[in-house]
Amino acid sequence: MPEGTLSLQTIAMPADTNWSGDIFGGWIVSQMDLAGAIHAERFTQGRCATIAINQMSFLVPVKIGDVISCYTKILKVGNTSIQIQIEVWDSHDSSRPAKQVTQGIFTFVAVDSEGKKRVIAQSVKNPE
Repeated sequence: MPEGTLSLQTIAMPADTNWSGDIFGGWIVSQMDLAGAIHAERFTQGRCATIAINQMSFLVPVKIGDVISCYTKILKVGNTSIQIQIEVWDSHDSSRPAKQVTQGIFTFVAVDSEGKKRVIAQSVKNPE
């Protein structure tokens, strides 16, 4: 079953397909990036930018009409960066169990209004 917080849910549409009729992997990665950014920005209480994608693996294809759900889980918080595990699950058909589509670890850096690194507040990193 999915780990983490449901951060984004959307439907795969015909415009998102590759030449084989499956949903384009780049579209899925972009949904993961959005989900990770939502979680990172809420957690750090400000802007964040993606700086790395690690350990990305696609497990099964996504089809038109599939409802994908992106679950995010914070793995590590540094002084200016945050590492988030992102899992994508296909939950289109309620008559069958959800299946994991892909997963990856994304790293975001907290940035200020000028795009320069900013420190993640200690109170945010270690809430009491």
